[in-house]
Amino acid sequence: MKIDELNISIIRHLQEGRKSYKVIAEDLGVSENTIRSRVSKLEEEGVLDIVGLVDPEAIPLHRVVMVGVKLSTMDLVKKGEAFSRIRGVVSVSVVTGRFDLILVVLLKEGFGLLEFYTEEVSRLDGVQSVETFVVYKSYNLKIPYIF
Repeated sequence: MKIDELNISIIRHLQEGRKSYKVIAEDLGVSENTIRSRVSKLEEEGVLDIVGLVDPEAIPLHRVVMVGVKLSTMDLVKKGEAFSRIRGVVSVSVVTGRFDLILVVLLKEGFGLLEFYTEEVSRLDGVQSVETFVVYKSYNLKIPYIF
């Protein structure tokens, strides 16, 4: 799918997730049906998801950590997909540098670091080492609530 300037403008408007298609259409000078059609196509193609995001610091007894993962295999994409399916993982990125993967993980009461590593990460083969970065304070971090 070609992402043109109209698609980018629509996506920018949808950062305010409750903005109506009518208001977006009026602002962009196109029909409401054009907006509806474009948004549907963006969703179908996997370019856009319209979801509610939360500030994890605002949810009692929840914490975000970033985890750097060094793998003993070069099958980074397959391992990234495997990590993306385990409990607590919000996102996985294949990266350059001293780690192969960077995870964003949401923890909560009853599912802390110990449970994440012993119940989830331990089930995956090919993990050489991990390093945890506890997020004390974040700015502009909004995530889907996954629990």
